[in-house]
Amino acid sequence: MDYLSRLDWNHLRAFLATAETGSLSGAAKALGLTQPTLSRQVSALEDQLSLLLFERVGRGLALTCNGKDLLAH
Repeated sequence: MDYLSRLDWNHLRAFLATAETGSLSGAAKALGLTQPTLSRQVSALEDQLSLLLFERVGRGLALTCNGKDLLAH
């Protein structure tokens, strides 16, 4: 799809770091960003794709089925 070519690489980096660390704070620390900035980037990616990529699990985040599909790519 053409929308893939318009994705922001920073949003994808934020998604990947969050998927790898399981938390926004861990991902923010890994990327040297603030947690609110990283959260906005993940939210922007979810909005652009019209998909929920993470769900809250306790104090962390878990990938949804859509998030797992994106991570596979």
